[in-house]
Amino acid sequence: MTFNDDSQLSGGKVKRRGPGRGVAIGGGSIGTVIVVFLIAQFTGVDLSGLVGGGDGLTTIQQGGAEASPVAECRTGRDANASIDCRMEGAAESLDAYWSAEARELGVTYSTPEFFLFSGSTDTGCGTASASTGPFYCPPDRALYVDTAFYDELRSTYGASGGPLAEMYVVAHEWGHHVQQLEGTFAETDRSGSGAASDSVRVELQADCYAGAWVGDAATTESANGETFFEPVTRAQVADALSAASAVGDDSIQERATGRVDPDSFTHGTSEQRQDWFERGYERGATSCDTLTVPASAL
Repeated sequence: MTFNDDSQLSGGKVKRRGPGRGVAIGGGSIGTVIVVFLIAQFTGVDLSGLVGGGDGLTTIQQGGAEASPVAECRTGRDANASIDCRMEGAAESLDAYWSAEARELGVTYSTPEFFLFSGSTDTGCGTASASTGPFYCPPDRALYVDTAFYDELRSTYGASGGPLAEMYVVAHEWGHHVQQLEGTFAETDRSGSGAASDSVRVELQADCYAGAWVGDAATTESANGETFFEPVTRAQVADALSAASAVGDDSIQERATGRVDPDSFTHGTSEQRQDWFERGYERGATSCDTLTVPASAL
């Protein structure tokens, strides 16, 4: 999506954190690290600490990291020119959207924290690093994004890229925050896997919530009454769908191992992720009931 140059950004929603002081020690096998990297994409938690069970990789927490607001981001023009400001603009639009939409879901809304980082940083879910990708940490009620992941999304996962693909990632993680406020995380068992597991249902709902935001984005107004975005084009939606497809369980597994194992699905297939994004885009957040529909409807 393209920001309206004249829209006004208030600033302060997104902060950039310095490196954490957590240390990863030990000799985890490359295969294990790859599995953690693949599973961790678009999850609600950092899985790096799980690697150590059998092969000696341990995460040691040693304090936090300082954070400061991202550099001057005052207008949509800034957001079109800078990745940090684009994250700020997306956050302000998402916050404005969910402040109103959450009431339709019966949710008392509050704004999540949103941290950008490079390399690694300490979080309430462990040490975030390049191996975890973007994620939402429930104890912190915060999103964590290393924007270098967007290059990875194109070069490794084969997504077409583009600003809306980047903001889809943010909107998906913001959807996890809404789920936290709904009580979804407490009420579902996200420890399992499989094509109809709670893990898949939660992730598909976050994709649907992301689509719902995109569907409303061109009407959501900034602080000065201008809309945050220009009207969304189908080409831009296609970029978001490309990103959703690239991180489908089947696509990731096929790329990594040459085969697909539905019993190990945690996020849904490429087709499912696209379909639920489209459903939210066309019908809004109230259409995103992935939790109670039969498996055949996922």
